[in-house]
Amino acid sequence: MDFMALTSGFGGFLFTAVFFIIALSIIIAIHEYGHYIVGKKSGIFPEVFSLGFGPVLWSRVDRDGTKWQLAAIPFGGFVKFRGDGNASGALAEEGVMESMDAAERRSTMIGAPLWARAATVAAGPIFNFVLSIVIFTAVFLYRGVAADPLIVDELKPTPYTQELREGDQVLAIEGVDLPSQDDLLAYSTFLNNLPEQPLLDYTVLRDGAEITVAGPYLRASIVGSVVPRSAAMDAGLQVGDVITHLNGEEVFAFAQLPEVIEASEGAPVELEIWRDGEVLTKTLEARRVDEPLPEGGFRTVYRIGLGSGQVFEPETVTPSFGDALWGSVEQVGTIMSGSVSGLWHMATGAISSCNLSGPIGIAETAGDMASQGTLDFIWLIAVLSTAIGLLNLFPIPVLDGGHLVFYAYEAVFRKPPSEAALKVLMSMGLTIVLGMMLFGLSNDLLFCP
Repeated sequence: MDFMALTSGFGGFLFTAVFFIIALSIIIAIHEYGHYIVGKKSGIFPEVFSLGFGPVLWSRVDRDGTKWQLAAIPFGGFVKFRGDGNASGALAEEGVMESMDAAERRSTMIGAPLWARAATVAAGPIFNFVLSIVIFTAVFLYRGVAADPLIVDELKPTPYTQELREGDQVLAIEGVDLPSQDDLLAYSTFLNNLPEQPLLDYTVLRDGAEITVAGPYLRASIVGSVVPRSAAMDAGLQVGDVITHLNGEEVFAFAQLPEVIEASEGAPVELEIWRDGEVLTKTLEARRVDEPLPEGGFRTVYRIGLGSGQVFEPETVTPSFGDALWGSVEQVGTIMSGSVSGLWHMATGAISSCNLSGPIGIAETAGDMASQGTLDFIWLIAVLSTAIGLLNLFPIPVLDGGHLVFYAYEAVFRKPPSEAALKVLMSMGLTIVLGMMLFGLSNDLLFCP
């Protein structure tokens, strides 16, 4: 059993808090290391590298004179460069710059060339994106992709009639030849055109002979994934559960579920599930969800938070590094575009503001993902790293994007904004950021629990 899945049963709140802090600490450490290493390589001296805020729990000074410290409040971090008046680095430390010679001023964030400051600030979000790409690439390589031709690797335990065997090569289903899985459109069309009936005829190659055997509907009503913070997660549904009845009606295909759940409009629905030979009954209330559309925009639907599975795991092969890397870049791009689209639609009132979670909601998601396994938790770290990198690029003073706007102003007008203007803008930016945090927290506690 996965270690995280094993430990998830002990102390729900503690489990959630621990894995939230672990995820956040990894992301923040990478972000701040980007600032640190690029600043250092650019000739700017890093005085303090802090993971966390508040009272210092542990610290040491390295041979270059940088103080590395672990602080008591684990919800953030910073790198303080020489001459910085505070952790934001926008203002100079009062009275210090005047006492420095030219070489010392060059080693400060304020006195460094524009290119060095811009590179140092941009490095934080960029390192977040790099972390995401590295994680996604590793996961794609580890999980692999379904082999072509399709070969049964592992049969799922189900209550269905099952004549398939591990090692069978699937040639056709219901007399229709299986298309190449590399042709995504043809393969998807093939799956969608399968007759919806409990048993299908599979033509397979077994021990060198072509035979026909009976097997369950390929996209059976098997739980392939459980969405964090969903009705299904709260009700205790698990990956591998087989849904046999919905509101008393027998079901065998996952496609039979959405129509009934959508029509319920949040009224209770009763699921009878089969789990390792035991029959359980769960009553759920579907929740309104804003789902992104492939062509852009969103639609509001009712969902209980389940993803479909298959009756067997196919044999996999490791994709090429290039394919895995490109898929990772696309995944990061999808998360970024979806996040921007979601924020815009919330701002215009097109979708519910409940789509914005605060720290409690994110912590619950981290706990839920960790409870499903190490790989799911690592995947979440990559998703959050992309989101945090993107958030830091927003043109809000105190965030990295705000600093880059200041540098763009300096590049155009050949002088930085005045210190008085910076103080006002930084105060406004801090107000905006704190307002966003309070809004997310109020969603978690009051409006969208």
